[in-house]
Amino acid sequence: MANQEVDRSKRRFLVAATSVAGGVAAAAVAVPFISSMLPSERAKAAGAPVEVDISKIEPGSILTVEWRGKPVWILNRSQSMLETLKSHNDNLSDPSLAVTSQQPDYCKNETRSIKPNVMVMVGICTHLGCSPSPKLQSGADMGADWPGGFFCPCHGSKFDLAGRVFKGSPAPTNLIVPPHEYVGDNMLVIGKDAKGVA
Repeated sequence: MANQEVDRSKRRFLVAATSVAGGVAAAAVAVPFISSMLPSERAKAAGAPVEVDISKIEPGSILTVEWRGKPVWILNRSQSMLETLKSHNDNLSDPSLAVTSQQPDYCKNETRSIKPNVMVMVGICTHLGCSPSPKLQSGADMGADWPGGFFCPCHGSKFDLAGRVFKGSPAPTNLIVPPHEYVGDNMLVIGKDAKGVA
């Protein structure tokens, strides 16, 4: 038996077959492993832009949607609400929007919005992350100088109808305006602007 010649073609076939089988097995193990490192559909959806039809939001009303796990307020400001924005700049911590990280450049204006009447902002207080309550009308319970806006019950921060913080509030900066754009007169996309997904 020791003197028998080796059948080289059979050996080549066995080596090739073993190599192919090993490659297939390695791929079968690698594909699920690599797939497990990709973001899940739920994770993709959590960071995905959100489309909102704003046609049914009445003037003076607010709609809350979720984007990236955060509440985002869409406020359709009435004409009288817009007029109050100019009346209390002296009472604000940052009326000129010097802290530029709180809004995109295209919202660095007196209404902090693309369309003057439609305000889009993240409904989380910039102090400690509580959620302020909308108080859209002026009221004696909030003080005589209160023009309406948002009040954080946790520590008393006050914001106006453009999400600008009042002096003396614990919140250090204005409410955040997320990136957004319009893809029609009434369709708003939160989390995306002309430059792409934020």
